[in-house]
Amino acid sequence: MDTMQGRTDSPEQTSLAVHVGLKDLFFAFLKIGLLGFGGVAVMAHHVIVEDRAWFSEEDYAALFSVNQVLPGGNIINVAAMIGDRFCGAPGAIVATAGLMLMPLVILMSLATLYDHFSQVPAVHAAIGGSAAAAAGLILGMAVKMMRRIEFSAAAVLFLLLAFCSVGLMRWSLIATVLVLAPLSIGAAFLRRRA
Repeated sequence: MDTMQGRTDSPEQTSLAVHVGLKDLFFAFLKIGLLGFGGVAVMAHHVIVEDRAWFSEEDYAALFSVNQVLPGGNIINVAAMIGDRFCGAPGAIVATAGLMLMPLVILMSLATLYDHFSQVPAVHAAIGGSAAAAAGLILGMAVKMMRRIEFSAAAVLFLLLAFCSVGLMRWSLIATVLVLAPLSIGAAFLRRRA
């Protein structure tokens, strides 16, 4: 089904019929890039699902999980895929540019400042505190997404297997993905056929 300024090819792609133009994409991802300190995943979820309502919780979780196993930055991939979904190749370019513009400007400014003040002990403490806050934001977003999604028993099993293998046993992320991704896809396929 085509929309006025964007496209959605099937109901499975987005659960909400929305009209999103290039300007909408640019400013939404500019906001995500500007406010997403400590990792933009939390802000991307807020803007895309809660603020703009472009995707349902389930659709966003599916999109985000696909981008977890693709090479490259997760949110950059999300921006490209959402931009493409609504406005084709120009949308992918505009969304990605919007996402990266402000972080690039801020990063260049902070790098210049850090070069001048890197020997100050308070600067090292601030960086350590920022890392802890970023980890908390990511964990909070994961819990928030999990509360709104109904998981099958197989999904919970694969979630626990992934957590235990990478988080507790410290196995390689790549090896874990290479083993669990095909198994979880197969389980989902079998579940849909049943």
